[in-house]
Amino acid sequence: MMKRKRPSVGMLAIATAALTMLLSFQTPDPAPQPYILNYPAYFGGRFTIPENNPMTREGVALGRLLFYEPKLSGNNRVTCATCHQQKLAFTDGKAFSVGVDGTLTKRSSMSLTNLLWVRNLFWDGRANGLEAQAVVPLTDPHEMGQSLETSVAKLKTDASYREKFAQAFGTGDITGENLLKALAQFERTLISAGSRYDKYLRGEYQPTAQELRGIDLFMTPPSPQRSIRGANCGHCHGTPKTFIELFHNNGLDTLPKDAGRETITGQAIDRGRFRVPTLRNITLTAPYMHDGRFATLTEVLNHYNEHVQPSATLSPFIAEATNAVGGKSLMLTETEKGDLLVFLQMLTDSTFINNPDFSDPRFLRSAKP
Repeated sequence: MMKRKRPSVGMLAIATAALTMLLSFQTPDPAPQPYILNYPAYFGGRFTIPENNPMTREGVALGRLLFYEPKLSGNNRVTCATCHQQKLAFTDGKAFSVGVDGTLTKRSSMSLTNLLWVRNLFWDGRANGLEAQAVVPLTDPHEMGQSLETSVAKLKTDASYREKFAQAFGTGDITGENLLKALAQFERTLISAGSRYDKYLRGEYQPTAQELRGIDLFMTPPSPQRSIRGANCGHCHGTPKTFIELFHNNGLDTLPKDAGRETITGQAIDRGRFRVPTLRNITLTAPYMHDGRFATLTEVLNHYNEHVQPSATLSPFIAEATNAVGGKSLMLTETEKGDLLVFLQMLTDSTFINNPDFSDPRFLRSAKP
C-alpha cells in the first residue's frame, strides 16, 4: 500500500499566495464613481473642492452614513444630525445645542444649507473648508466629545465600515482624515434650490403682488432723497443664495457679549461681527442670530427696523439705512414688514427637507417591510 505524501509548509504557503492572487484578479475593487453636483447656474461656480478629496458617490454615501452615526460621540447617543436635523433645514430649533455632557454650546447651530459655496465656516469663520470644520464638533468635549482616534477605533469594530471606506478611498484602513473627508463630501451635496423663489428665478412661478413687493423691498437700499423705499437686506443677502460671505456687526448690542470674529483675527475692528448666514429655509431655522435671541422673523424685522444698537463696529450699511430724510432707523411700515415676511416664506424648500438622499440611511433601511 502506497503512503500518501503530506504537503510541506512551504507548498501550502505557495498555494495560499497563489489563491490570494487569483482571487484578487477575479474581484478587483471597483474605482469610486464621480459624484455629479446638481445646482442652478445662478448659484455660480465660485467654490473649491480640495484636490485631495474629490467628490465620489461612494464617498458621499459614506459621509451620509457617518453624519447619522452615534458611534462618533462619547456617549454613543449624539450624531451630527442631533444639532442639524433635516426637517429644520439642518438646524435644531434651539438657541444653544446640548452636547454629550449636557453643556450648552456657545452659539446657535447654523444651517448646513448650500455650504458648497462657503469658505469660512462657523459664526466666526474659524474653519477654512468643510474638512477643517468637521473635526471641531466631533472632538469638542462639550459637543460630541470624542477624539478622532477613538471614533476610528469604534468604526473598526464594524466590518461593514471597512468595506465602505475601501469603496470610497481605495483602502479599508479607516483613518480620521478619511472620516472627515467623507463627512465633507456629504455636506457639499446639501444644496437647496427648489423653493418658490427658485421657481421664480427660473421663470416657472409668477409671484403674487405681495411677494413681488417683498422681493423689491428686500433687494433695494433705501434712498429717501429719491423717494425710493427699501429694506436694505440685499447688501448682505442679495444673491440668489441669499448670503454674501462677509462678517458684519448687525447692531445687536452696543457692548457685544460675544466678540465674534475678533476672537479669530484679534482685530478690534471685528468685535461683534459674525458671518452672514444664508436665509434659505429661514422660516424653519428659528431661533435667529448667533445666540438665538429672536424667536420669530417678526422680531428680527423689528430689530433691523427700529432697535439697531450703535457701536464702533456697527456695519455702515445698517447704520446709515433709513427711509426718511434725516431718519435714525430703517422706518419700514407694518405693511412693508408684512411684504418682507411673505418673501421670506418663498425661500422654504420642501424638496430639500424631504430629500431622501439627505436622510438617515439607517432609518430608511428599518422602514422597509
